[in-house]
Order: sequence, then structure tokens, then C-alpha cells
Amino acid sequence: MAQPQTVWDQHPEPLTVASAPVPEYGSGSLADLLPTLAAGLGVPDMSATITELTPADRNCVFLIDGLGWEQLRAHPEDAPFMTSLLATSRGGTGRPLTAGYPATTATSLASVGTGLPPGAHGLPGYTVRNPDTGELMNQLRWQPWTPPGPWQPYPTVFQLAHAAGVHAAQVSSPTFENTPLTKVALSGGKFLGRLSGEDRVDLAAEQLAAGDRSLVYTYFAEVDGAGHRFGVDSDAWRGQLMYADRLVQRLAEQLPPRSALYVTADHGMIDVPFDEQHRIDFDEDWELSAGVALLGGEGRARHVYAVPGAANDVLTCWREVLGEQFWVASRDEAIAAGWFGPQIDERVYGRLGDVVAAARDDVLLIASEREPKESAMVGNHGSMTPAEQLVPLLEVRS
Repeated sequence: MAQPQTVWDQHPEPLTVASAPVPEYGSGSLADLLPTLAAGLGVPDMSATITELTPADRNCVFLIDGLGWEQLRAHPEDAPFMTSLLATSRGGTGRPLTAGYPATTATSLASVGTGLPPGAHGLPGYTVRNPDTGELMNQLRWQPWTPPGPWQPYPTVFQLAHAAGVHAAQVSSPTFENTPLTKVALSGGKFLGRLSGEDRVDLAAEQLAAGDRSLVYTYFAEVDGAGHRFGVDSDAWRGQLMYADRLVQRLAEQLPPRSALYVTADHGMIDVPFDEQHRIDFDEDWELSAGVALLGGEGRARHVYAVPGAANDVLTCWREVLGEQFWVASRDEAIAAGWFGPQIDERVYGRLGDVVAAARDDVLLIASEREPKESAMVGNHGSMTPAEQLVPLLEVRS
């Protein structure tokens, strides 16, 4: 993927939809990881689409929230162990995976757990419109509450693996055990809650050894939290990266025989300066808000829902105002370009914005009144730039 340009570059024409770097669905995206591992374990109807990976009897996925490929490569002194594994990424090719669009936690965790792209699993953004109610649905916090099964009806890879006799387990914070997001994205087999990172990785190693064929998932959230609050490269962020690096090494040193550990992430992150040039406020911009009924998504990956009959006018306006810094597409253009994957289920179509806007430059479209907390974040993500989209797939085998 080409390096993103900055807002100081001059673009004589709006960005074209076709110029957006679409994720590698079907060969090198997060949605392809668990199906590839499950196929190697003999789980029926799973395909090994990440062809660079070699099967193992025991597989562990350690997902570090917010640790993008570019951020890891930029901080070798803070993550020496993971840096030493960079050449192992993606089956020894030294290449990253792509997160999928949008590059945000709810979407990526659903892609990981179901093995499906966003257009199929149906969590295509931080907030999206529920076509049945007309309300915005926050898919990370699951607010307002929505029945999980109809929202995401596909079985998870963990459920399919468990049914095939594979020992499946998730080791994460106890607070996630009964959340709707866990239910639709990561359920199946055992859920084991542990508060500390050390306890999680120790238990993950035990669970790997608990079966002749194992599929284990564990998770660390604090890198992402520090990035949002303080920014990538802040002391707080570096401290969490150091801790995550030690956890990865601790787990790697405990792998039972015939195991493969894969370290990945749900997205990367970019810091956005706090000024009007870089943070465009939808709530104070009459042009962008004209004809808009609901503003969904997040600052770098917006779903825009128009009032009836206004979709074309909103698309034209957004392209005129933002088109040199954002890829701006109609819903059908984004689908045709493959932003949400090759498959768009009928139930998902209406969740996508009439207009979809993805940031190319280091800018945000904030909403200071309706989204005060999100608008105040230093580190952000969601779009298709390398800093947000590329994630590692580091490998350790025993």
C-alpha cells in the first residue's frame, strides 16, 4: 500500500473511489486468519486462504488491540521481542495482514471470530444505522441493546472448531465474558476470564496443551487505550507496548509441543493534531450537515445517512468539501469497490451509509456536540491508510 499523504499536499482533483487501497479479503485479511488455522486442524468447510501459513496441531492467536504494523516497526527499542519476530510475519514473508474496512475494533473482532468480511458478518463500523429502528447502533458498546443473534447470525470459527472436536478457548478480561460482541464474534468452546496479562498468557499456554488439537485466543486492550488517550509514541503508549512485548515473550516461552503462536492486532492508529485544519467539526459545518439525518462511523471512517431524497446532494457536497482528503463514495460505489468485502448480505446493506467517507490524510471529521469523548481522542483509526490498516502476524512455533 502506498504511504498516505498529508493535508499539506495539494490535490487538484478529488480522490477517486478506485484509488482507495482495498483490504486483502480472501488472501491476507484478518477475516482469513482463523479459517486458515481451522482448516489446518481439519475443521470442515474451512479454507486455508492465507496460503503462506503452515498448519500446526495447537494454535494460539494473541490479539493486541491497536498495535499496527507501522507502529511496531517504528518502536524496536520498546518491543525488542516482537521486533525480532518481524521477519516471521505472515508465514515468514515478513509481510503484514490487512485489518478490513473500517479498521476498528468491533468490525475487526467480528472478522477475526467469524472468518467473514464486514459485509457478511454485519458489523461494518463503530456506529451504524439499524434499518429496523432507524437509530444509530454502537456495535462496540452494543447500545441501544439489539438482539445479537439476528444482528450477526453466522457461527463463529470457535463454535465450528468445538463442534469438530477441537479444544477451543478464549482467555480475556472477565468483563467481556457475557457481552453481545463476544457472543456474536468470539463465542464457542470455553471462555476463561483473567484480569492480569500474566494470568491470561499463562492460562492460554495451559489451554493450548489441553487438547491434541487446540484453537486458543487471548487479548490485550491497553495499547489501544493509551493510544486513544495520549497518542501513539507517548510515554504511556510506549509503556503499554513494553508490557505487551513482555507478555508475548512470556507466552512464547511456554508453548507446548506442536504449537504455533500468532501475534496480531485489530487495527493500527494515527495521531491527529488538535486544530481546525486537521479536525473538521461536522456539528459546526452547515454544508456537511445539510441533508444528513444521521452521522455514523467514527472520525476517519464515516457512514452518512441522508434524509429521504437527499443522498445524491449529500454525496456531491461531501465530495466538494472533503474530496481532496477523504475517499468519498456512495453506498453502491463502496460496495462495488470491495471496501466491505466481496459479499454484502441483504440485512447489512441498509446498515451502510448512503455516503461512506474514509480519510486519506491525517484529518478527522469530528462531531464535538454529539460525540464529545470520541472527538477528544488523540489517537484515531478506521480508514484504509497503512498506519491504520496494516497489522502484524508474527509467528512463534514449538
